[in-house]
Amino acid sequence: MKPVFQLGRNIAMKVPAHEYERTLAFYRETLALKDLTPVDAEGAQTPRFDFGGKVLWLDRVPGISQAELWLEVVTDDLEHAADFLQNHDCVRRDEIEPLPDGFRAFWISSPTNIIHLVSESCTESPPVQ
Repeated sequence: MKPVFQLGRNIAMKVPAHEYERTLAFYRETLALKDLTPVDAEGAQTPRFDFGGKVLWLDRVPGISQAELWLEVVTDDLEHAADFLQNHDCVRRDEIEPLPDGFRAFWISSPTNIIHLVSESCTESPPVQ
């Protein structure tokens, strides 16, 4: 039986450092999207915006040459989903970014190299950094 997959709420945009400030200004000032970044946050926080009911995270990533989009899908059975995706030639990419301890999720790459976080639907998504 096929596991159930649904869209997650997070979209992460990985932005090259040299384009980051202009990109941030585009979403914050030009489009004037609702800013969801915690006001009382201490330290460096990843800016995030309401993107039509989804959360758009803007991550500054030194050393990349162009922006990347990372998406989230959720499933009702993480182990079954992992087996199913492996049997359908999806490449696991767990090395791409560490996940918080105890967070039940893993990374895959689509055939076009779009990174996807696959997480359990009953688990709240962590910040995608």
